[in-house]
Amino acid sequence: MTCPHAAPRGEHIVRDEGAQLDFSGDMSYGDYLQLDRILNAQKPLSPDHNELLFIVQHQTSELWMKLMLHELGAAVGAVARDQLQPAFKMLARVSKIMEQLVHAWDVLATMTPPEYSAIRPYLGHSSGFQSWQYRCIEFSLGNKNAAMLQPHAHRPDLLATVEAAWRAPGLYDEALRLLARRGIAVPASHLERDWTQPYTPDAAVEQAWLTVYRDPQRHWDLYQLGEELTDLEDAFRLWRFRHLTTVERVIGFKRGTGGTGGVSYLRRMLDTELFPELWALRTQL
Repeated sequence: MTCPHAAPRGEHIVRDEGAQLDFSGDMSYGDYLQLDRILNAQKPLSPDHNELLFIVQHQTSELWMKLMLHELGAAVGAVARDQLQPAFKMLARVSKIMEQLVHAWDVLATMTPPEYSAIRPYLGHSSGFQSWQYRCIEFSLGNKNAAMLQPHAHRPDLLATVEAAWRAPGLYDEALRLLARRGIAVPASHLERDWTQPYTPDAAVEQAWLTVYRDPQRHWDLYQLGEELTDLEDAFRLWRFRHLTTVERVIGFKRGTGGTGGVSYLRRMLDTELFPELWALRTQL
């Protein structure tokens, strides 16, 4: 029996009276997203089947980091202008991006050691360690290290961008300056300092945050800011841990292609705290 409304055999078009089907003189989905450029940007160097996974994993991560930098930069500016509601939305989005990046490791973890070994000789010294976007994210979150400028010295344009992030106050710096503007005692050493230096925890800064956390109703937006920052670092820690376990699973304890110690380097990064007083104060509450 044939359904009277069935499409002719071989025809699977879902008909919609309002649908536009001819884009010969208009912008299409692929045009808007520049899909020709994006989908032709994967150029495997090895004959191995698994290299495409490795490339797509890292390219998509860089796209997410581009969005993360977009949101982080806007959030830092919003906090500096006391515009906390927009900042909260941006920081929540950054945390969600970090969750996306955490799950991306699940896909790369399907690459086995022999599969990675087949493509590793073709990578040369290229490494995620050299990602200028990732470095800008680290700098924006306060993990400053002048030595990390050197991998970008061969590209003056990128070096200028990374160096600007290195010299600028980070997200946490602006949060502390906001606390001070709200009349909460923050030591002068943490309000105007050399922003290129790593952040140093201070007991007086912990007391400043404790003022907020012991009376959240009075300081509700500052309390919410503290929790948004904690959410962000929580997600960032998960990303670092998942990075470590994936690398150990795929290459063991070999040195990284960029010259780092690989797993040993990533283990050290797990100990880096971005917003230390926000974690320390929990013991006092």
